[in-house]
Amino acid sequence: MKMSLRQLFAPALLAVALTPLAFTAQADHHDGQGMDREAMKERMEERRQEVYQRAELSEEQQAALNEAHAEHREAVLALREEHQARVAEILSDEEQQALRDAMHAEYRQERGHSGHGKRGHHDDSTHDMDTEEAAAE
Repeated sequence: MKMSLRQLFAPALLAVALTPLAFTAQADHHDGQGMDREAMKERMEERRQEVYQRAELSEEQQAALNEAHAEHREAVLALREEHQARVAEILSDEEQQALRDAMHAEYRQERGHSGHGKRGHHDDSTHDMDTEEAAAE
């Protein structure tokens, strides 16, 4: 199958056009080590309200959805804590760290990451959750 020059170079041109945006987003993330949790929570709430308005949901529906979301979040956090406690019963701190390191290395190898990808700059607690959740699967 013969490809035109446009088809051949379109992906490369798109990548070149998007590169400055990627660097800007990454710089913003690294400057302040990401948004603090409170600011992120506020932003998510604002976005949720915008979506509710676009969907033309009633106040009652919005309140019910917010309650369901809060209950789900609490349940997930409780389950995560339970899982972390079980892992701590099975593995020592050193073994947990060795497991996280091995899983991180495998992830980087599979994805071709150099360590500066999405997971490369999580704080330890977030990384621990990701690793432990992946280990449970």
